[in-house]
Amino acid sequence: MAIDLELSPKQKRPAGEPCCEPVAYPDVERAQAERMAVVAKALGDPIRLQLIDVLRRHAGEVCVCELIPLFDVGQSTVSHHLKVLRQAGLVDSERRGLWAYYYVVPDALAEFAAWVAGPPAQVCAC
Repeated sequence: MAIDLELSPKQKRPAGEPCCEPVAYPDVERAQAERMAVVAKALGDPIRLQLIDVLRRHAGEVCVCELIPLFDVGQSTVSHHLKVLRQAGLVDSERRGLWAYYYVVPDALAEFAAWVAGPPAQVCAC
Protein backbone atom coordinates (compact mmCIF):
# COMPACT_ATOMS: atom_id res chain seq x y z
CA MET A 1 0.00 0.00 0.00
CA ALA A 2 1.61 3.23 -1.15
CA ILE A 3 0.98 6.55 0.49
CA ASP A 4 1.16 9.66 -1.60
CA LEU A 5 2.76 12.55 0.24
CA GLU A 6 2.69 15.94 -1.29
CA LEU A 7 5.94 17.70 -0.51
CA SER A 8 6.31 21.40 -1.00
CA PRO A 9 9.65 23.17 -1.13
CA LYS A 10 10.85 24.82 2.03
CA GLN A 11 10.07 28.52 2.06
CA LYS A 12 12.68 30.92 3.31
CA ARG A 13 11.32 33.69 5.48
CA PRO A 14 12.40 37.25 4.80
CA ALA A 15 15.43 38.53 6.72
CA GLY A 16 14.56 39.92 10.13
CA GLU A 17 11.15 38.28 10.26
CA PRO A 18 10.71 36.01 13.29
CA CYS A 19 9.79 32.40 12.67
CA CYS A 20 7.04 32.50 15.28
CA GLU A 21 5.62 34.58 18.12
CA PRO A 22 7.23 34.15 21.56
CA VAL A 23 5.25 31.90 23.88
CA ALA A 24 6.23 33.86 26.99
CA TYR A 25 8.23 36.92 27.90
CA PRO A 26 10.60 37.19 30.90
CA ASP A 27 9.18 38.77 34.05
CA VAL A 28 12.67 39.32 35.44
CA GLU A 29 14.34 42.62 34.65
CA ARG A 30 17.94 42.44 33.41
CA ALA A 31 19.52 43.85 36.60
CA GLN A 32 17.55 41.44 38.78
CA ALA A 33 18.48 38.53 36.50
CA GLU A 34 22.16 39.47 36.78
CA ARG A 35 21.96 39.56 40.61
CA MET A 36 20.20 36.19 40.74
CA ALA A 37 22.69 34.69 38.27
CA VAL A 38 25.53 35.58 40.65
CA VAL A 39 23.67 33.80 43.46
CA ALA A 40 22.88 30.79 41.26
CA LYS A 41 26.49 30.55 40.14
CA ALA A 42 27.72 30.74 43.73
CA LEU A 43 25.30 27.95 44.69
CA GLY A 44 26.37 25.88 41.68
CA ASP A 45 29.05 24.00 43.57
CA PRO A 46 28.29 21.12 46.00
CA ILE A 47 30.76 22.33 48.63
CA ARG A 48 29.30 25.84 48.57
CA LEU A 49 25.79 24.43 48.92
CA GLN A 50 26.93 22.38 51.90
CA LEU A 51 28.64 25.41 53.44
CA ILE A 52 25.43 27.43 53.14
CA ASP A 53 23.52 24.51 54.65
CA VAL A 54 25.84 24.31 57.66
CA LEU A 55 25.85 28.07 58.18
CA ARG A 56 22.09 28.56 57.89
CA ARG A 57 21.37 25.69 60.29
CA HIS A 58 23.81 27.03 62.88
CA ALA A 59 22.35 29.47 65.40
CA GLY A 60 25.15 32.02 65.03
CA GLU A 61 28.57 32.50 63.58
CA VAL A 62 30.76 29.52 62.73
CA CYS A 63 34.53 29.64 62.98
CA VAL A 64 36.29 28.67 59.78
CA CYS A 65 38.29 26.18 61.87
CA GLU A 66 35.02 24.30 62.48
CA LEU A 67 34.16 24.23 58.77
CA ILE A 68 37.45 22.84 57.43
CA PRO A 69 37.12 19.32 58.94
CA LEU A 70 33.66 18.93 57.37
CA PHE A 71 35.06 18.71 53.84
CA ASP A 72 37.58 16.50 52.09
CA VAL A 73 39.47 19.50 50.71
CA GLY A 74 42.18 21.74 52.07
CA GLN A 75 41.82 24.93 54.06
CA SER A 76 42.61 27.10 51.05
CA THR A 77 39.81 25.48 49.03
CA VAL A 78 37.27 26.01 51.82
CA SER A 79 38.45 29.63 52.09
CA HIS A 80 38.03 30.07 48.32
CA HIS A 81 34.46 28.75 48.46
CA LEU A 82 33.65 31.06 51.37
CA LYS A 83 35.09 33.98 49.39
CA VAL A 84 32.81 33.17 46.43
CA LEU A 85 29.80 33.04 48.78
CA ARG A 86 30.83 36.38 50.32
CA GLN A 87 31.21 38.01 46.90
CA ALA A 88 27.71 36.81 46.00
CA GLY A 89 26.40 38.43 49.17
CA LEU A 90 25.22 35.14 50.67
CA VAL A 91 27.54 35.00 53.66
CA ASP A 92 29.58 37.47 55.62
CA SER A 93 32.29 37.13 58.20
CA GLU A 94 33.76 38.76 61.25
CA ARG A 95 37.42 38.51 62.14
CA ARG A 96 38.42 37.75 65.70
CA GLY A 97 42.15 37.47 66.09
CA LEU A 98 43.46 34.83 63.70
CA TRP A 99 40.05 33.33 62.93
CA ALA A 100 37.15 34.36 60.76
CA TYR A 101 33.59 33.58 61.85
CA TYR A 102 31.06 33.12 59.05
CA TYR A 103 27.28 33.48 58.97
CA VAL A 104 24.53 33.59 56.36
CA VAL A 105 23.40 37.11 55.54
CA PRO A 106 19.76 37.42 56.67
CA ASP A 107 17.37 37.30 53.70
CA ALA A 108 20.27 36.85 51.25
CA LEU A 109 18.43 34.06 49.46
CA ALA A 110 14.97 35.66 49.70
CA GLU A 111 14.87 37.19 46.21
CA PHE A 112 16.27 34.06 44.58
CA ALA A 113 13.97 31.72 46.54
CA ALA A 114 10.91 33.84 45.74
CA TRP A 115 11.72 33.74 42.05
CA VAL A 116 12.35 29.97 42.06
CA ALA A 117 9.09 29.36 43.95
CA GLY A 118 7.29 31.85 41.64
CA PRO A 119 3.82 31.36 40.24
CA PRO A 120 3.06 28.01 38.62
CA ALA A 121 3.51 27.78 34.88
CA GLN A 122 0.36 28.39 32.90
CA VAL A 123 -0.65 25.92 30.26
CA CYS A 124 -1.79 27.37 26.98
CA ALA A 125 -5.42 26.56 26.24
CA CYS A 126 -4.92 26.99 22.49
